[in-house]
Amino acid sequence: MNNDDDKDPWLAPDKLYHFLFCFFLTLFFSALASLSRYHFLRSHSTRVGSILSLLAGAAKEAADQLGFFPSAGASARDALADLLGVLVAAMALSLWNRLHRSRPDSGHTRRVLPV
Repeated sequence: MNNDDDKDPWLAPDKLYHFLFCFFLTLFFSALASLSRYHFLRSHSTRVGSILSLLAGAAKEAADQLGFFPSAGASARDALADLLGVLVAAMALSLWNRLHRSRPDSGHTRRVLPV
């Protein structure tokens, strides 16, 4: 192993924390966007949640690099764990939305008016 692997191992608890943090932030921001009164935010809630979560992860890495947190600095592996958390959450939200929309008893009723 090289020296970089010793300082920032792939299978460290820190990577799990990054993954879970961005996963749940994506779900949280997406849920907030889906409750918005603005149609654009509601219709793109997964994208909004993903972008905001990635921005939070990038801000954390920038703060690490600037020394705001006790760490060795910014880590590409932490950023990758953030990205994986966002991607898994976005896929889960996409699947949820697809299944929810395809159900006939989703609570939406269509009225047909005679012309």
